[in-house]
Amino acid sequence: MQLSIIQNKIFEIRGQKIMLDFDLAEMYEVETHVLNQAVRRNIARFPSDFMFQLTEREFENWKSQIVISNSVKMGLRKSNRTNIF
Repeated sequence: MQLSIIQNKIFEIRGQKIMLDFDLAEMYEVETHVLNQAVRRNIARFPSDFMFQLTEREFENWKSQIVISNSVKMGLRKSNRTNIF
């Protein structure tokens, strides 16, 4: 994957540079639920601040900033489905 593609998938939230779970899963060529399951099963291997979920307000603000089209929606419907790494 090209560096510019990866850089475009990095956002700043809560003063931290983050990637969304589905973008990270795409990088590793696995399904999002597989990535999240692997992290949950091995959570002790990660620092406590490795992953968090957006609040509803953060999620709505983020969606409005990236301009998600109605036809695609990037698979985003609810904020509780999006993990942040």
